[in-house]
Amino acid sequence: MRVYVPLTLSGLAAAHGAGEVGPGPLTAYAVTPGLREWYVSDDIEELEYAALNRAAAASLRMIAGNPGEVRRRVVVAVDVPDGSAAADPDHGLSAASLGEVKISAALPLAKAAAVHVDADDAEKDVAAAAAALGAADLGDDDAQFTVDGAEDHELLWFGVQEIPQLIR
Repeated sequence: MRVYVPLTLSGLAAAHGAGEVGPGPLTAYAVTPGLREWYVSDDIEELEYAALNRAAAASLRMIAGNPGEVRRRVVVAVDVPDGSAAADPDHGLSAASLGEVKISAALPLAKAAAVHVDADDAEKDVAAAAAALGAADLGDDDAQFTVDGAEDHELLWFGVQEIPQLIR
C-alpha cells in the first residue's frame, strides 16, 4: 500500500537527518474505502492522486501552524506492507478525514518512493492559503478561494536522493 505522509521542509530535513519519517504514530493518507466512495472512481492513479492531494492539504495545515516554516507543501510517498496503515472506522466518511490512515511506527526514508514538493513559485500562494485557512474553515468563501489557489499548484516529483538539494 502506498501512503502519503504530509510534512514541511523542516520536517523533511529532520527525516533526512534521522533516516526515517517518524517517530510513530504517523498520520498519512492512502486509498481507503472511504476515499474510494467519496471520489467515485476505480482508477487507482486517480485515487492515489486524490490521496496525495489530501496529504498536501494536511501539509498546508502544518505550515499554517508554524509561522517560521517555509511556505512549500511537502509529501513523502512510501510503500508500506498491507495492514501497517489503518483507517479509523469511527471517522467514516467525515470530509476532514477522508483517506486518513495511522501508521504505528516510523518509516525508513530509504523505503520512500518519492518526495513531492511545491515549486518555488508556489510560495506566495501557499503563504496566502496558510493565512486564510482559519477563515476558510469557518465558511468564508473568499478565504476558501485563496486556499484553493494553493491547490492549483501541482507538487513536483523528486527522488529520495534529491532530498539534500530540497532542504538547503
